[in-house]
Amino acid sequence: MGHTVLNPAALHDPTGFGYSHLARTEEFVFVAGQYASDAEGGVASDGFAEQVERSFANLETALEAAGVAPRDVVRLGTYVVGLDLDRLGVLTARIARTWGDRPPTQTLLGVAGLALPGMLFEVDAVAVRPRS
Repeated sequence: MGHTVLNPAALHDPTGFGYSHLARTEEFVFVAGQYASDAEGGVASDGFAEQVERSFANLETALEAAGVAPRDVVRLGTYVVGLDLDRLGVLTARIARTWGDRPPTQTLLGVAGLALPGMLFEVDAVAVRPRS
């Protein structure tokens, strides 16, 4: 089974950072870690809640470019710098706004740091493509 690599124009060009935003197969869509990136790939905000919002907006943009929607996501990976109950609450509330009482599976990791200075949050995903 082959795959297609996608880098939507609505997101920054990640190739200079050594990765692509998406890989799509017949059955699955794999979304690389999305963070609060600006048009050049820098971190767009200093605030944790703002980074979560922008990261999920970027995730939704990536999913749409691959022809899937949040409802098709079966797994999330979330990475939080300085994980505490306040940050967990922000993340939980954001996930509830998208998936309600049926969130996808998730692995949440508290980490010491992420790829760029100032990054506080990152999310990756796997989605199942609807059958035609």
